[in-house]
Formats: sequence, structure tokens, C-alpha cells
Amino acid sequence: MNVSDAGPVFDVPFLLGMMRLHESHELQEPDRLADWIEARLDDGLHWFDHADIYGDRQGETLFGRALKKRPALKTRVRIVTKAGIVLPARDDSGFEVKHYDTSPVYLNAAIDAALARLGVERLEHFLIHRPDPLMDVAATAEALDDAIDAGKVGAVGVSNFLPEQWRHLQRAMRHRLGAHQLELSLARPEPLFDGLYEALINDGQQPLAWSPMGGGSVFEDVLGSALERLASDFDVSSAGLALAWLRRLPGQPVPVVGTLKERRIGELVHDSALTLDRATWFALLEEARSQRVA
Repeated sequence: MNVSDAGPVFDVPFLLGMMRLHESHELQEPDRLADWIEARLDDGLHWFDHADIYGDRQGETLFGRALKKRPALKTRVRIVTKAGIVLPARDDSGFEVKHYDTSPVYLNAAIDAALARLGVERLEHFLIHRPDPLMDVAATAEALDDAIDAGKVGAVGVSNFLPEQWRHLQRAMRHRLGAHQLELSLARPEPLFDGLYEALINDGQQPLAWSPMGGGSVFEDVLGSALERLASDFDVSSAGLALAWLRRLPGQPVPVVGTLKERRIGELVHDSALTLDRATWFALLEEARSQRVA
């Protein structure tokens, strides 16, 4: 099998996650959101992480309206989006059950719908949101390869897959799987010890860390106190230190940051210059795991 290049490079300190865009009252107006997007681009942050289930498609729709209002931004933004989860309200089977669908018909429709909602001609990266036990691997692989060949997506990847799940898919594909979104943070360092992280790095996937601050749990209790104390020493925010801990890893995982607050984003851009030394990295790991390094 001839597997081609993995596609675009995530050349930013973090991706801007759009999971809560539909909840932001101040960014509902297309002009205001266009201003916000342009400001982020001027900050050097040009990767935006979407999924069709974010706000039940509202996130992509709002983003697309802003791009339509200011078309010049389309050439500057880089978009990741995900599909494959069917929410109960979208299930027309009568069961109203949340489920996964990675069939070619569903994925082709999902890609076309995302392009239409966002108002762009290509998605830089398209990810299967969850592993699907009913996936017809050969058929899904062909659909993903065809989407790349047609220029609809620059590269494809996965999210929340285990090694044999992504390898099964990769063996059937002509194009290489590029990005892999996984839950990884000081609050959830387990992938660093169960072989998952090494497996995806070994297979040439770019790690994208979702929930890089553990939904805020890294700022609590003993770990939160340690982050606050050390952040002061390094002249960064606690959040910036938590992200620096991630970026110190081999393979340089790119955090997916959910905040939409301009001041917070500015802090994280400033803090991204920090490179942690080994001793500090392991000291934080000890606090996170509540146990000494063996």
C-alpha cells in the first residue's frame, strides 16, 4: 500500500476550539464574530477546531456567517472539523438514540454540509469524531481517500481512537491519517503511561489535546496550588503553565483551547514562549498523580 503525506502542519501554539461559540452572546452577530476571528488571525492563531455536534451545527453556521460577511478571512483561516456522532434529536430511526455513523453516505453528506455551513471550499482537516464498532473499514477508507482526492479536505484523521482501531482504518487507506485528537492533560496523563501516546506518535499522527486543562480541574486542590506557585516563578498564568507541560512532550501535542475570551487568549499567546525544564515537568506530574516518580 502506498500511503501519501499526512497533510497540513499545525504551526500554532494552540488551536481555538469552537465548542462554546453558540453560547457566546457577544459573538452571535456576524460582524462582531468576524472582528474576533480577524483579531485571532493577527495574533498568529489561524487554526479553528469545529464539530458538527457543537451547538447542534450552530458553531459551524455562526462561523460561516462571519466568513460570508468578511470573505477575505477565508484565505487565512484553517479549519478542523469532526463528524460521525449522531445526536438523539438527529436520529430519525424512531429510537432517538445517540449513535455513531461512519458510513460513506453519512460522511460524504457530513463533509458537504460542513463546507456549506462554513462557506469554504475545503476543510484543512476532517476527523472521525469517535470510533464506530459498525464501521465498514474498506468503504469508509475509500470515502475518506476520495474526499481528499476531490479537494474537499486537505487531510483526514481520527479522534478518541485506540491503536488497533486507527490502524485497521489506516491499512485500508491510500492517504495517511494526519491528526489525532485525544483527551490529554495534567488531569488526565494516562495516555502517557498506557502506550496510547507512543503508539500515535510512532504511527506519525499529530496529537491534538482536547480538554488540555481537564475542564478546569487542573486548577483545583494540590495541583492547582502547585501550578499557581510555579506560574508566578515563570511569570506566566497557571493555564499557560499547564499548556507548557503538554507542549514539552515529544511530538509536541497542540492543545485545543476552548476559551473565547480575548484577554485569556492573549495571555496564552504570551505564555506559549515558555519551555519547561525536566525537573519542573516531573514535579507537576507528581502533583497531578499524587504520587512520587518511581
